[in-house]
Amino acid sequence: MTYKSTIFHNPIAFTLLTLSTVVLSVTNSAEALPKTDFPESLVVSDAAKSVIQSAWYDEATTRYAHGVLGDAIEAAALHAKTVDGKTFSISLETAQVFEDINPRLADIDGDGRNEIITIRSHKQKGAQIAVYGIREASSNTLSVIASTPYIGQSHRWLAPVGIADFDNDGAMDIAYIDRPHLARILRVWSYRNGSLKQTAQKSGLTNHKIGNAYITGGVQRCGNQSSMITVDSSWERIIKTTLKNGELTSEDIGPYTGRASATAALTCR
Repeated sequence: MTYKSTIFHNPIAFTLLTLSTVVLSVTNSAEALPKTDFPESLVVSDAAKSVIQSAWYDEATTRYAHGVLGDAIEAAALHAKTVDGKTFSISLETAQVFEDINPRLADIDGDGRNEIITIRSHKQKGAQIAVYGIREASSNTLSVIASTPYIGQSHRWLAPVGIADFDNDGAMDIAYIDRPHLARILRVWSYRNGSLKQTAQKSGLTNHKIGNAYITGGVQRCGNQSSMITVDSSWERIIKTTLKNGELTSEDIGPYTGRASATAALTCR
């Protein structure tokens, strides 16, 4: 049985850059790794007071035979550990899976505490973004804070670009490519008043090829400007997209010559 990861690591120590808002790392200790079917999915926040300090997937299942990430093994459970060592969890109903590489940690609602951003897929409805958090400290269960609609059809997926306040309006945004192998639409959703609302979209962009156990590109952060790095639909050019006043503006910033070229574009120049 094989599992998916953005980067394949030594299981004792690794560091990875997620598509959320921060660099996430695991300490150099075997005890830091939880017992899980997906050890490479573990992400840890570098925010000292984020409450949720780490998150990871678990419970391997083949009940959703899509295989867009290279195999038909997906996760059925999500776990999170708080700064005080308490673990919160949720197991999905049998019609759902986490069709994802790793969860993402970001403070979506601005309360200074991390939420967990996931890709959740349904057997009949396809993928959606589902944001989890802790609603009751007395419970040991994670709760859905917000979600986007399902795409609407089985075996239809989305690939996150990242999480940031892309237009600097004070509200956090989640950007993803809707059906990166088919529709190739960049969508940006903003968290406002307890829910996610789409604020912008642009066609002709993608960030994933069928079978890849990673997502190409991410978020470029230069000063107070966060931009979305993807590629064009023909996988020939690297595209930088910014959001201002509800409009997405794209710029060709060079040739796409492989995954490394898109990763290099994340660096502020």
